[in-house]
Amino acid sequence: MPKSTANDRTDTPAVALGPIALVLGTVSALGAWTPALALGLLAWAIIAGGLAVTFGAAGILYARHGTGRLWTAVAGSILGTIGLAGVIFWLLAVS
Repeated sequence: MPKSTANDRTDTPAVALGPIALVLGTVSALGAWTPALALGLLAWAIIAGGLAVTFGAAGILYARHGTGRLWTAVAGSILGTIGLAGVIFWLLAVS
């Protein structure tokens, strides 16, 4: 007998919001705070930081409803915020 094709709570794209936020937040934080990477990845750090905060906030919302993991969404949001703060710091230091 074949497996059931009924949807499960874990079969949703919302499960991927936390890990995506974590990866983007890591790219943003490394791109903003690593001096060797700051010049080359500054534009990417802005984009990745904003997306990490957005996806992390959505991931937190879904995790509170029982879909996805809370710690990855929170970590991604924090790293995205750190990356955005680093970009703002670099832009204010240069100007």
